[in-house]
This record gives sequence, structure tokens and C-alpha cells, in this order.
Amino acid sequence: MTRYEEAIPRGGMSVRERELRSALHRLLHGQGLVHGTLLERRRTCGKAGCRCARGERHMSLYLVVSEAGRSRQLYVPRDWEPAVRAWIANYGQARRLMDELSSLHWEKVRQRRR
Repeated sequence: MTRYEEAIPRGGMSVRERELRSALHRLLHGQGLVHGTLLERRRTCGKAGCRCARGERHMSLYLVVSEAGRSRQLYVPRDWEPAVRAWIANYGQARRLMDELSSLHWEKVRQRRR
């Protein structure tokens, strides 16, 4: 038996399961998360003397999420970009942790053990 397969009598959780649950708890309670993606758009403002009139378009960042089957977009101000990127990464990490927990529980059901 590996260290991750060791069953602990208290609740029957393995060391790995406790580690995953702890990591997920820290992620969900310590930081923000959002299920979405970032979209960069290049645009022109329409001012004749602006650099975008010469082809150097302005960059805008949008958060794209799906709500009730429809895509929604929300402008992300430049100073919010680091936080929004972190929240998106946190969502991905939470999802990976939940997938691994799900696999552990799938195996418990398969082996008929709690």
C-alpha cells in the first residue's frame, strides 16, 4: 500500500483524499474564482490623429462566461487583469482537484468500500 492508499479509520479517508480536500477548501475559502475565459480585442477609436488610425489598434480585455447557455462578455479594466487571470486559474485548479477527488470516490464505489 502506498502512502496515498492508506485508509485512516476516521471517515475512511486516505492521506491523498485529505490532501485534496484541504487544498480545495483553501482554494474555495481563500481566494476568488470564476469560470470563464479572457478574450483580447483590438479596436480603433475613430480619432483621426490616433495611433490606431495607422494600424496600431487599442487592446481591450473581456471576460467571457456562459450563463443559461448564452455567452456573456464583460470588459475587464487593465488594473483588474491580474486578479481576473488569477480567479480563472483558481477555477481550473479547483476543477482539477474535484476531478481527482471524483476519481478516488469512483474507485471506492468500484471496490465497494466507503
